[in-house]
Amino acid sequence: MTNRMTIPVRDVQAARPGREQGGAVSGAAARESPFDRVVVIFNPQSTGDAPRAAEELRDELAQRLPEVPVQMRPTEHAGHARELAADAARHGSPLIVSVSGDGGYNEVVDGVAQSGSENAVCAVKAAGNANDHRRVTAERPLVDAIVAGEVRRIDLLRLTVGEGDEAHSRYAHSYIGMGLTPVVAIDLEKGGKGSLREIVSVVRTFARFRPFTITLEDGSRNRFDSLLFANISEMAKYATLSESGRPDDGRFEVITLPHTAKWRILGVAIRAATRGLGPQPTAAHYAFRTLKPLPLQLDGELVTLDAGVPVRVDIAPHALATVG
Repeated sequence: MTNRMTIPVRDVQAARPGREQGGAVSGAAARESPFDRVVVIFNPQSTGDAPRAAEELRDELAQRLPEVPVQMRPTEHAGHARELAADAARHGSPLIVSVSGDGGYNEVVDGVAQSGSENAVCAVKAAGNANDHRRVTAERPLVDAIVAGEVRRIDLLRLTVGEGDEAHSRYAHSYIGMGLTPVVAIDLEKGGKGSLREIVSVVRTFARFRPFTITLEDGSRNRFDSLLFANISEMAKYATLSESGRPDDGRFEVITLPHTAKWRILGVAIRAATRGLGPQPTAAHYAFRTLKPLPLQLDGELVTLDAGVPVRVDIAPHALATVG
């Protein structure tokens, strides 16, 4: 169960839309929402159904929660969702909804976390190839959760690259990964389970993949095929990473795959998709230093670490206020 904080609701004294004839107040209008507005962020050029889903969300909220204004915020360029979310978070008590997949939601969550706001609440309406976070954490339909106004807090993963004045951080809601496992998972999601495109993408990924070596905090060097820090128990729809991981327990799962034969790696991927990987070690902190440039993924968003930089992954306990 997630850490739930029910924001008190107050009887609405002033007349609001939804007040029935004769003074009776309908269920939705009998409560005052904890949100002063809903900000809907979406990519209007999305090849999926994000624009349509954003409009449907606006229309349904207008009907069920008419006292709360809905602001539509289409993105204009890569990274714009982060800017829009940070700007919205700095004013009032907004609910900021990303109509996107996990990558788009990563930008929104990171923008809100970087803003320092204590009042902004985030949510995601699934509209992308990968919607792991929404699928794993949702407890009820999104609009029902927004109308109910119950806010809960879950953890975030904080990635810090560099040290001292050169250090900078990014946040992830679901996972931070390096190596083969997250790459294959994303390729599987793009290709579609059981499709020829899936097979081609996996073969291509295996062919170009090389293991990586990092220096751990204790000075030892480890060579990995995959290193994954997970805040949720599943990824790419099919892979079960952990049996016990929760997004509000103050820990993240550390799923490691030391360098081995590629057929063994494939076996691990098949086990994750069929039986699950079983219990995994957990941590609240993991630090290392890169030896060579290293690609890294935050919720599917790709960044590249420079050679020789110190890297830390920490849990940010209950850093994300959300509904759903």
